[in-house]
Amino acid sequence: MIYQFRSKAGADVIMLADLSKRIFDILGRPLEPRGIFTIEQLPGLISTLETAILKDLEERSQIKTGNQENSEIPKLADRLGQRAYPFLELLKQSNAKGEPVMWGV
Repeated sequence: MIYQFRSKAGADVIMLADLSKRIFDILGRPLEPRGIFTIEQLPGLISTLETAILKDLEERSQIKTGNQENSEIPKLADRLGQRAYPFLELLKQSNAKGEPVMWGV
C-alpha cells in the first residue's frame, strides 16, 4: 500500500507501507488508512523522529567501527535518516507555517 502525506505547507510525500509503518512505530502512532497530525502534535513528532534518526546513525557508526564478527551490517538502503528525510521536512515545513499534515484524504 502507498501512503500520500499532504500539507498546504509543502509538497506531497509518498511512501510505501513498510517505511510508513516504521515511522509510525517510532512516533508511537497506529498507521491508519486516513489521519491527521495536528499543529499541536508536530513539534513532538519532529523531535521524536529526529532523535530516532540520530540513534540510527549512532548505532550504524558503532557497528561500522566495531569488530563485531557476528553482527549483521545494515544495508545503506535501510538508513532511517535518508528514507525519512522527505517526511521529516514536510513535518518541519508544516510546523513552521502552522499547517496540519494529512493522509488518505
